[in-house]
Amino acid sequence: MATIAAVIASTHHPFYYRASTAPPEERPPFADAWVTKILAFRETLTRARPDVLVMVGSDHFHQLWLDNMPQFLVGKAPFYDANWANEEREFGLPRMLLRGQEDLSAHILRGGLDEGFDLAFSNELRIDHSITCPIITLRPEADLPIVPIYTNIFAPPLPQPKRFVALGRAIRELVESWPSELRVAIIGTGHLSLELGGPRQFGPHGPDPEFDRKAVEWIANGDIERSLAEVSLDSLWTPGNATHGFMDFMLMMGVAGEGAKADHVDSLDLFHTMEAYFTWYPEGVPA
Repeated sequence: MATIAAVIASTHHPFYYRASTAPPEERPPFADAWVTKILAFRETLTRARPDVLVMVGSDHFHQLWLDNMPQFLVGKAPFYDANWANEEREFGLPRMLLRGQEDLSAHILRGGLDEGFDLAFSNELRIDHSITCPIITLRPEADLPIVPIYTNIFAPPLPQPKRFVALGRAIRELVESWPSELRVAIIGTGHLSLELGGPRQFGPHGPDPEFDRKAVEWIANGDIERSLAEVSLDSLWTPGNATHGFMDFMLMMGVAGEGAKADHVDSLDLFHTMEAYFTWYPEGVPA
């Protein structure tokens, strides 16, 4: 059976690529500190020696729209075109072509349906920065096959937080039951407190530092019970109008498991958001 080599959760700030590759005279003042943190975070995946990446993210209304919005979708294509024209223009992100792992996609789809998750699928999925940004930060070679899983965090009605946790637990079980000798890293990206287009968008830090503090503590300690007790679809509007992306962090907590303490925890306050990075090693920290 497959081995889960690492479970990784992070934010997915689209400005990292431009900030880290700009010439010295154009680099923002926080770029060097950001790069240092990302290099340490990247090493946590490298040490795990993965063969396949299961990537959890959310489409930012690039391919999925209100005429057809699945709650949970699994890509099952041999290749995925990645990044969109507006992401090139606004963030400087490169066009990418990512290889798919069709066998694992099929296994997750079949098993997920059998476990009561009515998963949508796509043979023609195009990937956006919720998945390409963690590839850029964690595996810039983009040389490993992926299974993309998209969640709906933007278009109400949304699934409840507990459903995200349950799907995370199911993804772990399904990957562990995949009849393969390959090593799989499960990587998911979401948001802490975040405001988009609102009055709190551009501050010295995220719109709700107290929520961010609690959220990092919940994730780092695997405190699923506490996060479910305090987080609801209604409460997530308070820290910022895009904070429902935190439910993808809750999904990753489900993957890691109740009470699982992260082996790597780091964060960085940027000009309008807190970036956060977590890694768990189910087999123990690699030598």
